[in-house]
Amino acid sequence: MSLRIRLQRKGRKKNAFYTIVVANSRSSRDGKFIDKIGFYNPNMNPFKVLLNINKAINWLQKGAKPTCTVKSIFFLKGVLFKKHILNGVKKGIVEKSEIKKKIKTWILNKNKYF
Repeated sequence: MSLRIRLQRKGRKKNAFYTIVVANSRSSRDGKFIDKIGFYNPNMNPFKVLLNINKAINWLQKGAKPTCTVKSIFFLKGVLFKKHILNGVKKGIVEKSEIKKKIKTWILNKNKYF
């Protein structure tokens, strides 16, 4: 079974918001899903994203592939960077005690440009 992390459309016409779900790649966009991991509302200025980062990393490590939009949301929230750091811990390149410090410096550097 191929898993995808994708957006599920909710709301009314011309006023959509989305939930971020893990689903089978063959199920329909608004159909059955396995797990709900977040929320995305592009109608607000600035847009609003609520995301369970630990669930997202867990599903990525299990092999779920994010769609392009979800991948960009993960990048902005630091999910992909945290997954990268955790892979370094698993391989013995990075110490567990350094994780929080590295993520904190990444967030500070990201805020300079966005």
